[in-house]
Amino acid sequence: MAEAARGAAAAPRPGRVELGFAEPAPAWRLRSEQFPSKVGGRPAWLGAAGLPGPGALCCPRCGRPLAFLLQVYAPLPGRPDAFHRGLFLFCCREPPCCSGLRVFRNQLPRKNEFYSYEPPSENPPKEEGESLHLQLNSGAHLCRVCGCLGPKTCSRCHQAHYCSKEHQMLDWRLGHKQACTQLDNLDHTVPDHNFLFPEFEIVIETEDEIMPEVVDKEDDTEVTGSMGEALEEELDSMAKHESREDRVFQKFKTQIALEPEQILRYGRGVEPMWISGENIPQEKDIPNCPCGAKRIFEFQVMPQLLNHLQADRLGKSVDWGVLAVYTCTENCNLGTGYTEEFVWKQDITDTP
Repeated sequence: MAEAARGAAAAPRPGRVELGFAEPAPAWRLRSEQFPSKVGGRPAWLGAAGLPGPGALCCPRCGRPLAFLLQVYAPLPGRPDAFHRGLFLFCCREPPCCSGLRVFRNQLPRKNEFYSYEPPSENPPKEEGESLHLQLNSGAHLCRVCGCLGPKTCSRCHQAHYCSKEHQMLDWRLGHKQACTQLDNLDHTVPDHNFLFPEFEIVIETEDEIMPEVVDKEDDTEVTGSMGEALEEELDSMAKHESREDRVFQKFKTQIALEPEQILRYGRGVEPMWISGENIPQEKDIPNCPCGAKRIFEFQVMPQLLNHLQADRLGKSVDWGVLAVYTCTENCNLGTGYTEEFVWKQDITDTP
């Protein structure tokens, strides 16, 4: 795809397959008030109240704090209660685990207490410099390391907030011990903790509906006449025993080759595109929403995203073939702020 053909970041359109691409963007475009789809950095939280707490954002396998991976801005047309809607995906990047995943959904009506009724400005703000915005307009404080809810505070300055003891200790070792008493510069002196992923905007574009033929069929009679019967029988036997895994993987490769830089595929209610015939979930494997409704596929994260994450600097790193996110068919609002949804991981090692 030519760079010039890519449109500005936009919300995916439900019912169609949309492709996401990682692109550099100025910091102001990735703030909450711009309703971004983005990779890495700190979460650009949608609703400023009811954020998932540290218990919800710890790895279900090793118990360490999860890192923010990406978010998708995905409002639902015809649903006034989901005029603004975001999905937030977190993963474990702590070796030797690097396995846990959690995803949360949040939505707001157009008229709400956090944002203007009118669309955000497309012009950069006039302010100079950058601050970290570690306090939301709801009053909630965010962790200096990961940008998630930070209920813990530094016992000395009572100004630095953290999600966990692990992140408090990490920040203390990497600079807060010296900066603790310099409260005026607290939000401007956060060091690089090597915990956040590199930050990119996710630019959305519709996938072409017409796919080219990949293999030209040959004349069967001509092929038959040019080979012996024994060879023909051998090829027939090989074709019959071609594994389902091979066919699924070849289909995946063929589809990806058309847009090799895609990092995300969005299509609420469509079928995900698997990288292998192994470890594909059945309906019984997708748990119902806490409201009782079934969940449907909404988007998948592609292995191409791994090229952007620089995750190997921690030794063993995050890895996947496909991350498929399933959300409530009723898009319920349980009044809890952020509702946990379901993510299915299909590993690259499942491929033939």
